[in-house]
Amino acid sequence: MTAVMSNSSGRGILPPPDAVVTWMKAADTAAILIAAALPWSTTLVAVFVVAWLIALAPTIKVHDFMDLFRRPACLLPVVFFVLAVLGLLWSEAPWHDRLYGIGPMAKLLAIPLLIYHFQRSARGMWIFAAFLASCTILMCMSWLVAFDPRWALKKDAEYGVPVKNYIDQSQEFALCAVALAWPILKTIRTRHYGPAVAYVVLAAAFLVNMMYVTVSRTTLVAMPVMLVAFAAFHLRRRGTVTAVVVLALAVGALWFVAPNLRMRTQAAISEYQQYHDANAASSVGLRLEFWRKSLRFLAEEPVLGHGTGSIRTMFARSAKGQTGASAEIINNPHNQTLNVAVQWGIVGVVILYAMWIAHLLLFRGGHGLPVWVGLLVVVQNVVSSLFNSHLADFNEGWMYVLGVGIAGGIVLRGSGTSKAEADVPGRAKGIPAQDG
Repeated sequence: MTAVMSNSSGRGILPPPDAVVTWMKAADTAAILIAAALPWSTTLVAVFVVAWLIALAPTIKVHDFMDLFRRPACLLPVVFFVLAVLGLLWSEAPWHDRLYGIGPMAKLLAIPLLIYHFQRSARGMWIFAAFLASCTILMCMSWLVAFDPRWALKKDAEYGVPVKNYIDQSQEFALCAVALAWPILKTIRTRHYGPAVAYVVLAAAFLVNMMYVTVSRTTLVAMPVMLVAFAAFHLRRRGTVTAVVVLALAVGALWFVAPNLRMRTQAAISEYQQYHDANAASSVGLRLEFWRKSLRFLAEEPVLGHGTGSIRTMFARSAKGQTGASAEIINNPHNQTLNVAVQWGIVGVVILYAMWIAHLLLFRGGHGLPVWVGLLVVVQNVVSSLFNSHLADFNEGWMYVLGVGIAGGIVLRGSGTSKAEADVPGRAKGIPAQDG
């Protein structure tokens, strides 16, 4: 079987079965490396994404891949990207800004590819494990940097932040801490108390780090919503009520024992007052100013917006002759809805929300860790995108793409054997596809 062979349906040409297995293992390995690198490096993630695409390409059967686009969860990310490309035509920005504006949306194209691959691969849970392990190492490094800044891997590092920034780190730690709620619940219900204790300790370690080292205000808002989502989907009604009460009491207790939380909350009030009284360029004040201007830009071009990459141009135009917060020029209004609305108008906003809803529905009514992780990354992205453009941002955007794509593929594979699965060597021989 040295020659390249065509599949029986004539729907494309695949390498021999042994080569397919080899390429799929290579793609799995690249995906594991992407997840492991994400908390640490943008460059490594980009390199491993290219490697993953190269390894994936020989395994794709075009007809089966195109069948996925009957699902809105796969189709809408592509539609979103196509809109960004078309937005080049009516953009008011210079061409280098237009082309730069496409980049944040390009990663959405990986969602249908990930779903396709992990419908066939049995190693989806390995990617989640790699991300959790990488974040655990980062959390340990965070404590070291908090006590001795010389451990930081970048110059002028923020307190307790070895790499990147405290917003990315908080989002990663929050995702890991809340995602562990499902294995904690499962191991308790099955009376496997040893693993349950280990999961509780690890989740608590992430939470304590956020309480005493550093945490973003966005995470402080998103985490309670994520925990309520867990209670609503995985606990009975009485358990949900109990969980909400316990959460409220825990938040109240943390207010008194965690000075970092009080400082972050009180600073928000002070920053708003500074903006209100003196148009000061504080963090809260800038967000409010960005949102106010973005709504004005949307009102100017409500249907299709000002085009791809136009945000900086619009803010530069409005900043002329201004001072304080009103003079700031940015390419990110720190709200995903407004980020989309300024560039692609109401049409873009409708596609954005349709995509979020489609991805939420992909994980409705199911059980198991993949369902929970998929639901969680969507909920986290939607809530945190109220205060940041987290779908467009690199770190949080790839967390969303990987979470939805991998969990979506696992869920669809678990719902029934697809035609794509039947072509994977080993499946026809009755080898089960387990995610362990």
